[in-house]
Amino acid sequence: MPARYSPDTIGFLIADTARLLRAEFDRRTDAAGLGLTPAEARTLSHVARVGPVRQAALAERMGIEAMTLSACLDRLEAQGYVQREADPSDRRAKLVDTTEAAGQALDQIFAVSAVMRADMTEGLDAGKVEELRQMLIAIRRRLVAMRPDCARGSAPGSAQGTPRGNVQESIAQ
Repeated sequence: MPARYSPDTIGFLIADTARLLRAEFDRRTDAAGLGLTPAEARTLSHVARVGPVRQAALAERMGIEAMTLSACLDRLEAQGYVQREADPSDRRAKLVDTTEAAGQALDQIFAVSAVMRADMTEGLDAGKVEELRQMLIAIRRRLVAMRPDCARGSAPGSAQGTPRGNVQESIAQ
């Protein structure tokens, strides 16, 4: 019997690509000898991209449990790469941000990411790759706008995790 549903819908393609991208990023960061686990490298790059960010918002953004994130942040904090401070708008919440000491590790992570991006887009038209990137940005923006919390005015903001303007985007996202 022929398949009734296409395995190549945009949702499946994005999910499959994201899964494969994450696995390759993990493999490459592990092989690079950064002194970080792949999870720590992913976490650090997410914090650099969106921090300062509440831990709960970071866990949601990364698609991991808060306890898993907390353990990873503990290790990054012990290495001096992140700091956690009370959120001035809610003392019960913690804001996570990178420290100056994280700069070299982030440079290494982003170098691994840049090589990976070059490898995965090799042979593709650069203009089409940029067009795809812009389309994914637009799709992400629309999906964020569909969230119920956006209607209440609590969409991810600076303390909730809006991408920083001048930080390189992480391949881990």
